[in-house]
Amino acid sequence: MPQDPQFGDKLVTLMAALVLVLQIAMAGQRWIVTNIRIFAVQSFLLAAIAAVIAGFNHAPHIFIAAGLTLIVKAILVPIWLERLVERFQIRREIRPIVNAPLSILICGGLTLVGYVVAESFHRPEEGFNPAALGHNILAVAISLFLIGFFTIINRRKALAQVLALLSLENGLFLAAISLTYGMPLIVEIGVLFDVLVAVMVLGILVYRIRESFESMDVSRLRRLRG
Repeated sequence: MPQDPQFGDKLVTLMAALVLVLQIAMAGQRWIVTNIRIFAVQSFLLAAIAAVIAGFNHAPHIFIAAGLTLIVKAILVPIWLERLVERFQIRREIRPIVNAPLSILICGGLTLVGYVVAESFHRPEEGFNPAALGHNILAVAISLFLIGFFTIINRRKALAQVLALLSLENGLFLAAISLTYGMPLIVEIGVLFDVLVAVMVLGILVYRIRESFESMDVSRLRRLRG
């Protein structure tokens, strides 16, 4: 990898832009298996961003975080979620609250909000250096968080909401990488372990919802009110 900070900044910015495009595509996509695979590609790109930043900043602990992200969020979690889809035979989000075209329009607005918020954190510096690598991706991280939160609200199927929660966590990971170039390694390992455990717990919860209501539509939980 050439140690040119300008090249590294452009590479990281390009991959971050692809992550954002995938997030918007996920918000407008109603096929759950497709969303799972989009999430896997998005997580792969996040691992690649972390690896590039680690390479330019000579930070071995970020390499470890990138490897764990690749294994947990790009491989293990998608495999687990696809098995849940196969088990429940729920392949499509039937009735999102907001339709796909309007969802994409809202995501565009949230992206604009993300860039406006990130502008207040921007401190222009002369030239490039490894410490400033990827400073432009904070706006993408904020946009991922906002779009993930919107998708949680918009979707009715429990699995789709799990995916939205995971994509929201991807935004937090990207923000940590762009602002501080990684949290302490023990914290990163703890977060990834929590993600893996949370997905397993949510999978059990999805199973219980399906068993009780013969559907994964979380709006039916309103029946539990007294």
